[in-house]
Amino acid sequence: MIDAVIFDMDGVLADSEPLHQHVIRVLLAEYGVDWAPDGRDPTVGLTSLESFAVICTRHALAHDPRRLDELYTARVVPLLRERVTPLPGVPDVPRALAARGLRLGLASSSGPEVIETTLAALGVRPLFEAVVSGVEVARGKPAPDVFLETAKRLGVAPAACVVIEDSERGVSAARAAGMRCVAIPCGETRHHDFADATLVLSSLPDLLACSLFA
Repeated sequence: MIDAVIFDMDGVLADSEPLHQHVIRVLLAEYGVDWAPDGRDPTVGLTSLESFAVICTRHALAHDPRRLDELYTARVVPLLRERVTPLPGVPDVPRALAARGLRLGLASSSGPEVIETTLAALGVRPLFEAVVSGVEVARGKPAPDVFLETAKRLGVAPAACVVIEDSERGVSAARAAGMRCVAIPCGETRHHDFADATLVLSSLPDLLACSLFA
């Protein structure tokens, strides 16, 4: 039995990855770093602090990762408020799942301020009973912590949860949590390995007719 659906946010509900990447590129350019992963971004699925730690191991920067994360958050929040757009199926698919009696949670690697800004801009915050940021748990994806914490807050056993993810790290985290996982790749993650996913779908609306929810 499936009792809850736990959504990732960036690349699943919100077409926000390009905005995040734009802010990171502009910020790093101020330090003389040309950050252009070209679809092979090694930081996808990490918290922003973890992402800047990865970047700082590759480039000698004047600030430490925590300072870069603070600068990034201050810049990306107003941009998300003004320009973030929903991906196809939002908010209709989460609403339809809730109407079927399923509990909805959200587990994102983004920081709490970024999550709240994005969900408010999409108009979907009231749909989610539990919202957990990767910075609230001991380990980020691909560790299972953020999904286990979301299930705990929902009061649902991990085995009764289905995760909706767009990244290889996210799928690994969901499976490590003992949850089924539907992968819906976005433009930035189409090259990822989704062999561990329970199902791979092309878009969020396909979820309503898939075998898990039929």
